[in-house]
Amino acid sequence: MKNNGSPRKNIQRKYRRFLGPVTDLEEHVEPDWWSRIFNSLYLKTDADVVDDINITREEVDLFSRVLNLSPDDHILDLCCGHGRHSLELARRGFRNVEGLDRSHYLIQKAKNQAKKEGLNVKFREGDARKLPYSPDTFDVVLILGNSFGYFETVEEDLKVLKEVFRVLKPWGKILIDVANGEYLKNNFQPRSWEWIDKKHFVCRERSLSVDGKRLISREVIVNAEKGVIADQFYAERLYTHEELEGLLKAAGFSDVKFHGELSPTSQRNQDLGMMERRIIVTAVAKKEWTPVRKKPEQTTKNVVVVLGDPRKPDHLKPNSIFDEDDFYTIDQMKAALRSLKGYNFSYLDNHDTLITDLMKLKGKIDYVFNLCDEGFNNDPRKEAHVPALLEMLGIPYTGSGPQTLVLCYDKSLIRGIAREMGIPVPRAVFIKPEDTTFELPFPFPAIVKPNFGDSSFGITQKSVVYTPEELINAVSEIRNKFGYDKPVLVEEFLTGKDLSVGIIGNPPDSYMVLPIIEEDYSALPPELPRICGYEAKWLPDSPYWNIKSIPADLPEETEKFIIDCCLKLFERLECRDYCRFDWRLDAEGNPKLLEVNPNPGWCWDGHLAKMAKIAGMSYAEMLGAILKAAEERLNIR
Repeated sequence: MKNNGSPRKNIQRKYRRFLGPVTDLEEHVEPDWWSRIFNSLYLKTDADVVDDINITREEVDLFSRVLNLSPDDHILDLCCGHGRHSLELARRGFRNVEGLDRSHYLIQKAKNQAKKEGLNVKFREGDARKLPYSPDTFDVVLILGNSFGYFETVEEDLKVLKEVFRVLKPWGKILIDVANGEYLKNNFQPRSWEWIDKKHFVCRERSLSVDGKRLISREVIVNAEKGVIADQFYAERLYTHEELEGLLKAAGFSDVKFHGELSPTSQRNQDLGMMERRIIVTAVAKKEWTPVRKKPEQTTKNVVVVLGDPRKPDHLKPNSIFDEDDFYTIDQMKAALRSLKGYNFSYLDNHDTLITDLMKLKGKIDYVFNLCDEGFNNDPRKEAHVPALLEMLGIPYTGSGPQTLVLCYDKSLIRGIAREMGIPVPRAVFIKPEDTTFELPFPFPAIVKPNFGDSSFGITQKSVVYTPEELINAVSEIRNKFGYDKPVLVEEFLTGKDLSVGIIGNPPDSYMVLPIIEEDYSALPPELPRICGYEAKWLPDSPYWNIKSIPADLPEETEKFIIDCCLKLFERLECRDYCRFDWRLDAEGNPKLLEVNPNPGWCWDGHLAKMAKIAGMSYAEMLGAILKAAEERLNIR
């Protein structure tokens, strides 16, 4: 890799960070630059190499000869990017090729190309330091295109090699194609620039790190019409032949061999950067087969599903009771779980005896599937009580813990955390219960919502206000009609697309980002505000009941930015197993975070299930994916 793109390139200009002259490039490099820099801009800046099919074919020719590849070999293309080598191998008849990369954008692009060509290649997202494969899986692992040396420490790079050693079969081989560090250290270009297409050019600056072990790069990408669209920094470790050999041996490899160097010819005849001269090195995993663990006679997992209590009032529901729709939803869930093989499910929904029931089950079950999003005794303020109880009893469970649920229940608090992380949120004002007068520091329209709450409680068509009088009335309605006596949040009302993002798994190790959906408001009368509030979720006679969720149509840059932010929030807030994030675009198409929903609605027709369906997953498969995510996190085999 010689240059990469920024995930924020078309986001509203005020959220970009452009620098002028910089004296120390290294101080601007973020530790995880590699987690968000590979996108469509990267494919533009590096197109002269990574999108040149002739270069790819020549490289695959070389690697196939060096490794003496067979069509039956199981091959892992690690850090595969948009899959150029994996796809070329599949075109040549290799039947067992898989690709893994950290970039959601590039993996989706690889999947789409494989589907378009009808190629049998498996692509998935993942972290090279913790591979989602069993020991002794592959005959060959490839790390190509200078995709090694991104981490801050040598120890992190060693983790990658140890994982490769683990997943290789005995006598399996690794091939690494990586920059010649010694050459680049003495021959890098401190400054260069080039046109990357008819509208874009890139300016580059480079310097050595203080310790002389990494090459620090800066790219300023410019659109000839719009101006600067990215200003980004990255760093890559400069390995010598001796250092690579030592690292491979430290990971357990033997028979380290070097096979000359690789120098591609750029059609642009421009700066090749880190791709200019690369080392080709192979090594062999001489090891014993990993002992196969004998499966116990009883392979069925005993899982208890904890639910809300249908015997008790639930004030978020119409008429404050569980109705036929609720019981139908529960039956659909039970039917889906029943179809999953290898499980024995039982159910607890009596909250009067919940504590004693769980105490009796301790040590007799594998874990709890916590679907009690109503909260203990159907009190949404006590949603965190159920996982807190499970932790006190020492019973493993699915989903987020008490602290995460408490944090995300407070919309204003989440706004503050997001802003601290540089994630855009709507402008807002916080109204305390004792406040009787208030002014907005931003223009109308605005939306009035309870600061604490979920299931769109208190949010109706009257929540969108256009005048001071309507604002007063909306606050009064939440306090009086809904009986809400806590703080109220008033946000600027964003008129762009209404979006939801779902994640199943546990970043950064193993996770899937479900297709983003947007709300289709075309069936609404034009005079009604475009919101998905209480009426859309609970009142079948409302015109809002006709709202549909459809696959979101977003620019690549916007989608990448939103997903990157969601992954950061997932980790920062310590969400677990599954989560939903709600966003909205402003009138100019700039995304802003609205809410984070850990342990989101699990029902068969909910937003998460809709996203899963678009991804080709059945409702049962979605629930199964949540269970598998929890089992992997809890190390339950």
